[in-house]
Formats: sequence, C-alpha cells, structure tokens
Amino acid sequence: MCKRLFPDYINDRITIIGDYWLGSVYYSLLIWFFLDVFHFSINTIYPNAQVISYPAPYFGFGVLFIIIVLLLYGTWNALHPRVVHYNIRINKASKDLSKIHAVMVSDIHLGLVVNNKRLEQMVIKINELNPDIVFLVGDTIDEDVELFVSQKMPDILKKLRSKNGVYAVLGNHEYISRSSELAVEALKQADVNVLVDEYVKVNDLFYVVGRDDLMAGNISGKPRMQLSKLMGGIDKSLPIILLDHQPNNLDEGQSNGIDLQLSGHTHNGQFFPNNLISRHVFEHSWGYLRKGDYQVVVSSGFGTWGPPIRIGSNPEITDLNIYFGR
Repeated sequence: MCKRLFPDYINDRITIIGDYWLGSVYYSLLIWFFLDVFHFSINTIYPNAQVISYPAPYFGFGVLFIIIVLLLYGTWNALHPRVVHYNIRINKASKDLSKIHAVMVSDIHLGLVVNNKRLEQMVIKINELNPDIVFLVGDTIDEDVELFVSQKMPDILKKLRSKNGVYAVLGNHEYISRSSELAVEALKQADVNVLVDEYVKVNDLFYVVGRDDLMAGNISGKPRMQLSKLMGGIDKSLPIILLDHQPNNLDEGQSNGIDLQLSGHTHNGQFFPNNLISRHVFEHSWGYLRKGDYQVVVSSGFGTWGPPIRIGSNPEITDLNIYFGR
C-alpha cells in the first residue's frame, strides 16, 4: 500500500525506520525480560530487600538509553567490516601451482541498506588484497533484483579485479525474491561467473563447484542436485573447492571428497544473543573447521538483513591463502 501512496524515497525511509524499530523492540523485550527475572529472583531470595519500586520511570529511561547505545554501536559496527585471514593447506598437488590467494565474501545483501557507497568500499578493499580469485558465496542481492540493476550495482561489482575471475553461487535471498533467473543474469552483467549446480576447472589446476541453494526446491519446485551426482566427472586427485551458501549437512561434503567448503548464511547470528543460538542450529556457524582432509570456512557475511546493526558479530571479508601439496 505504501508503494502506491508515497514516492520511493519516502518508502525507503519508512523501510529503514521499520528495520531499526524491529531491532529496538527485540532488545526492549530482552532487557525487560532479564530485568523481570532478576527482580523476581531477588524478591524470592530476599523478600524484604526491595529498596526501590519496580517498575519505575527511571527503569524505562535506563532501558531506552541502553537501546539507543546498542543501536548506535551496532550501526557503527555494521559499517566497519574487518578482513579475516586464514592460511589453509589442501593435501593435494596441483601441477606447478603451490598456492592460490582467494577472497571470499558472503551475504552482501545489496539493496536499500547496503547501497552503492558500501559496495564501492567493498570492491576497493578486495582489490587492495590483490586476489587470484574471488568467491561470492550467496545472498549477494537482497531480494530486489530490479533495485540492484536500476542502481547500476553491476557496473560497480564489475570493477572487482582478480587473475582468475569472480565466481558466485545463489543464496536463499535470491530465491526469496522469486527472481533467481534475473539475479543470475544481473550478476553475469557484472562479469560474475554464477555456478548453479555446476563446476568449472580453473586453468586445469583445481575445481570450483557451485551448489544451488537449499531454498531452490521450496521456491522453484526443483530441488538442487545431489552433490555426488554434481561431482560426476571430477578428477578428485586435483583440489576441489565447494561454494555452498548454507553450511548444512557438512558430512555430505566430507563424504564426497570436497577439500575446502566456503559458506555463509549464518551472519554469525548478526546480533547477540542470536550468535549463541546459531552455534546450536548449525554444526559450524562461523570460522574455520577441519574434519580430516575436509575443511570448512563459514563467513559472518559483509552486509546485514533486517535491522542494519551488528552486535556480537562482525562484518567481514575473508582472505584465504590456500596452499597445495603436503
């Protein structure tokens, strides 16, 4: 309804205000819940120890102050991504190639909140790292493909520089928009190689396997391909890097001979205490994991979804030095 009644710039501001309102309500409920639990516990243990009345106006002002501080810090934190470095060794030789320098970014969520300015900053930062290859591990576009195109974001993304190109997979947000095919075409405009249940052999040296997102079956009615079938024809004596947006069912990657899996999706909870919950939802929700010769790196993501804040989780660009051979 708002889109019919108001111009776009007003709708955009209403959307952002709504995002912050969601964040403030979330933390209001959490803080009042813990205050009530604390108050109940004190009264139970020391029934006559209450010195001040509860609730009281200054409690309300105190909670409001805490929420404002949290939102301000969370906004600042979301706008200052860090570069996280990993040195990884794959125990397979790749002819004369002893190392590849890769940069991985997930969950950029390009759109209204993560706009052209932030995209330009990301591209500059990645180019400064001078990678051999760049991986975009899903949720590059935050649902609105038309906005991504109309704001000429493909032109900015096209400025990414790497010796061996840019490879991407789709995430659940490209499917939530029900415009996954348009998303693929838009990313291709940015010279991004989108892998949808397919693989490529890079310079005859190593493989990059790109899985379709788990959401694909729910939206399109066509479930993604089984990993064992997708990898048919791959020479497993060469290093194999898997791009899979959601870090689900890691045993599947391990049992199919994947050497390194790169994922995102979790945002590492995005704001506390969700990061504590995500650790129990996923076998591995952030950082580096090794299971024998199978290794996984899960990024906390570059952008945000919903409230444009990060508390207890940092936005990041993942810098990977991948060594080959024992």
